[in-house]
Amino acid sequence: MKNRKTGIWPKIRRVINEIHLWLGIASGLIIFVVCLSGTIYTFSDEIQRFLEPSRYKVNGPIGDSKLPIAQLILQLEKDNDGKVTTINIPAKPDETYQFTLLKKDEKGRGTGFSLDPYSGQVTASGEAVGSVFFMKMFRLHRWLLLDTSIGRPIVGWATVIFTLLILTGMCIWIPQKVRYWKQGLKIKFDSNWKRINHDLHNTLGFYAAFLMLVMSLTGLYWSFDWYKSGLYSIFQVEQPKGRGGRPPMAEAKKGEKVEKETSPIDIALLPWEQYLEKANERLSYPGNFRISIPEASDKSINLSKTRTGFFASAAGDKIILDKASAEILEVDIFRDKPLNERVMGSIKALHVGNVFGTFSKILYFISCLIATSLPVSGTIIWINKLRKKSKRKGAVLA
Repeated sequence: MKNRKTGIWPKIRRVINEIHLWLGIASGLIIFVVCLSGTIYTFSDEIQRFLEPSRYKVNGPIGDSKLPIAQLILQLEKDNDGKVTTINIPAKPDETYQFTLLKKDEKGRGTGFSLDPYSGQVTASGEAVGSVFFMKMFRLHRWLLLDTSIGRPIVGWATVIFTLLILTGMCIWIPQKVRYWKQGLKIKFDSNWKRINHDLHNTLGFYAAFLMLVMSLTGLYWSFDWYKSGLYSIFQVEQPKGRGGRPPMAEAKKGEKVEKETSPIDIALLPWEQYLEKANERLSYPGNFRISIPEASDKSINLSKTRTGFFASAAGDKIILDKASAEILEVDIFRDKPLNERVMGSIKALHVGNVFGTFSKILYFISCLIATSLPVSGTIIWINKLRKKSKRKGAVLA
């Protein structure tokens, strides 16, 4: 039998090791910044809730009945000379309602307002505490705080390199002899600092490899349009058009006349609570509602509901109700979709880690923290090897 030390595997291993080393040196700083900012951003929502509880929690006594949603909308629009576009209604009775209002002549997504549903009092408005900082972290993570045309491809190619580093790192981790497998699964804290650093790089990298690979492969979705289109093509899912992520509207057939409404349809709007009650009959689980306020000419109401809980999925279910009767017109249950559609509908959740609620976010936070440490521990390993080579060369010359 051929000795493995003189076989082909050691030669391949050395080549992979060199590729891993130089790719890491070339992209280490960018990967460190991207992973660090991603780690900080993971629990941004939870941190903002902690910093400004009055925006999310009801301060006064919790009553038995809440004010009608229509009354809250009318009062908010009257006081701020604008139009409410969305409402987030939490499942917990002690949390505030979140409104988005587009003021007159205001551009963009609008201004956020938090209302006490029992008193109608505005508890917070505008930007949340910490939102500016976390937006900086977001831009640092996505574009390195540069112009998107420059920062986006830099982060994208650094992510490609990071993916190759994970794969080559896994190859390097595989021991040459079976009896050394256990050695690669633990850290020898009773050894010297160089060995501990080496084990931290190899062992922690191994444990976090799968989630790091998921993060990198999904992260490329926002870096390259060709990659995004390729994913939709591979999973055989129709790619949404526009920023809102809605599927493309059906085009009129050639020669077909498209009629456009010139005046709003006079359809009576039922109490919002009636729509929610009807939606809860179909989606009978604890969850948070998001209502998209329809135009006067719209004949339907669009609502989405997401589950709550430690293991709750970030994916929501959608329901469309008839505006005049509150009858259910269409239901879109995420769990009932084919696997390929669920995967493509969970790209963001798979990247940020809330695909299984707080549980998966904790796992992602730890993995992202490990990913942040890898360029540091890897650089230390490289420096130690350079010093070792230098000492050997010096001994030979002596």
